[in-house]
Formats: sequence, structure tokens, C-alpha cells
Amino acid sequence: MDFSFGNTLGALLAIGARVTGLMLFAPFLGNVGIPPRIKAMMALTLTAVLYPAFSPRVGAVSMGEWPLLMGTELLVGVAIGITTNLVFEAAQMAGQIFSVQMGYSLVNILDPMTQVDTTVLSVFTQTMALLIFLSLDVHHWILRAIAHSFEYLPPGSGTPNAAFTSQVLHVGGSVLGVGIQIAAPVLTATVTSDVLLGLLGKASPQMPLIFLGPAIKGLFGLLLMAAAMHYWPDMFSRLFTNSLGLTERVLHLAR
Repeated sequence: MDFSFGNTLGALLAIGARVTGLMLFAPFLGNVGIPPRIKAMMALTLTAVLYPAFSPRVGAVSMGEWPLLMGTELLVGVAIGITTNLVFEAAQMAGQIFSVQMGYSLVNILDPMTQVDTTVLSVFTQTMALLIFLSLDVHHWILRAIAHSFEYLPPGSGTPNAAFTSQVLHVGGSVLGVGIQIAAPVLTATVTSDVLLGLLGKASPQMPLIFLGPAIKGLFGLLLMAAAMHYWPDMFSRLFTNSLGLTERVLHLAR
């Protein structure tokens, strides 16, 4: 009876640790706007749902092995959360680029997702990413991904190593590249505007470009951003799919 109870508790803790790691960093599910009690209930519910299917994959674990098992599964869940949250961090980075290039970097509001002062365009891009995220049911993709992760990498079989850590850090480092990809149309247009206004200022020094330049850049950037938003659903869908592909790669490195 004691052995069976120990196996049951070990399986619950292993599954719950991975789910908890996901809930800490996953987009939408890990939003700071969701009360901690609700997150705890969601983690317990997911653990209860996943336990009947994946508890047989958890072998017998002694008391001395529990801390290592819990830490490993927590790291795996955190890695899944970080890779799936890549697009939202990139959207925030794109908003920062928009703000600097269009002259809105001093317009800050409280970001409901991070509870810190953020530029208004960063909040806008993150909100648009969240709406597309929900409209595409990507939160269902993430739930399926955490379920499939137990099939691909059963609890206790993961061994976070240097390649695993390097890949997770690489995902964090790719935020800037993906953010520039999102902001590329506006970034290109505003940089081109700077060059043209500079040449115009050299040709006609009497023109008051110091007053007209920011207004022209801001208006041009807003118009181009509004035009580029037509392609955002397809682009974000591709980015979300790529982030889940990174999750599979990270799990592969932990085997």
C-alpha cells in the first residue's frame, strides 16, 4: 500500500511540476492579470486530467530522487513556456521599435500583462498578438503540446544538458530578430524617411524640418503600420507555429 501511494504521489508531483513550469511563462495562461488562485486551480485541473493517461509512464521513484525529478520537470515546463512565449516578447520588442522610430517612446501606460510602464505601441502590439493568439486557438495548441510532451519525453527521462540550456538561451536571444521582422515595414519606411529628410535639409536649409520631420515620420509610420496589420494574422500564425517547433526541438535536446 505504501509503495503504491509513493508511486501515485511521485507521478502527481512530476506531472504537476511540468505543468506548473508551463503556467509560469506560457502566453495567456501565465499572464500576471490572472489571479494566482486561478492559475493554481488551472494547474491542478491540468494535472488531474493528464494523470490517468501519463502516470504509468512515471517509474518508481525513491524519496531521495524526488527533488531531482521535480527540478528537472519544472525546468522542462519552464522551457516549454519560454519557447511558446517568444512571439509575445517579440511583439513587445516590435512595439518598442515602433515607438522609437515614430516618436512615441515617451508615451507610457501601464501594461496589464507585465504591470510595468510600457510604451503605448508595445501594449498595442501585444494586445493585437493576444487577440490573434486567441482567434487562432493557439492556447489549445499549447495545451496539446504539453500533453504530447509527456509522450515524447516521459517524466524522469529528461536530462537538461548544455545543448538544452543553449537552445533555451538561443530562443531568448532570438526575440530581437523576430521583433525586427514584425517591425520591418515601419522600420524600413522610417529609416528611409530619415535619409530623405536629411537630404532635403541639406538641399534646403531654410525648411523647418526640425518641426515637420517628427510629424511626417509619425504619420507615415502610422499609415504603414495600419497597412501592414492586414498581414499580421498570417505572419503571427507562422510565428506561433515556429515557436511550437522550437518547443519540440528543445524537448529533443533534453532526451
